[in-house]
Amino acid sequence: MKKTAIYPGTFDPITNGHLDLVARAEQIFDEVIIAVSNNPRKNPLFSIEERLALVNEAVKDIPHVHVESFDDLLVNFVSQKNAKFVIRGLRAVSDFEYEFQMASANRRIDSNVETIFLTPQESNYFISSSLVREISYYGGNIESFVPKHIESAMVEKYASLKGC
Repeated sequence: MKKTAIYPGTFDPITNGHLDLVARAEQIFDEVIIAVSNNPRKNPLFSIEERLALVNEAVKDIPHVHVESFDDLLVNFVSQKNAKFVIRGLRAVSDFEYEFQMASANRRIDSNVETIFLTPQESNYFISSSLVREISYYGGNIESFVPKHIESAMVEKYASLKGC
């Protein structure tokens, strides 16, 4: 039976830390679906279409990985995809409490869903999408945090928002 894992998130933007986890998950599972959340309550910088395109570009050379959007409960999406596993990243101990709570809620809603926690390489521990957005907003260098096409997209997006 094919083992499919769902890696959910807003991915606004996808970072090298995210990609590190995708590469690790791809070695464990037969298929990894990066599930880009279409959650407007998070007020993303990039539209869902932009995020899908950016994530697709970032993973185009990683086999057995594809990208989809979702706007439902995660456990419903997992079920729709005939998957059983959810991948979540832990960067620091502070992530654990929230992620443990979400994994427990997901298991309560659907006992067939298993959450697998992965940690990124030490060089990516501190990277978060919000940190990347903050640095980029103020014109800082984000080239070591994201793929080149993401860096370019962020510079362009902030320039357009600032009217430059």
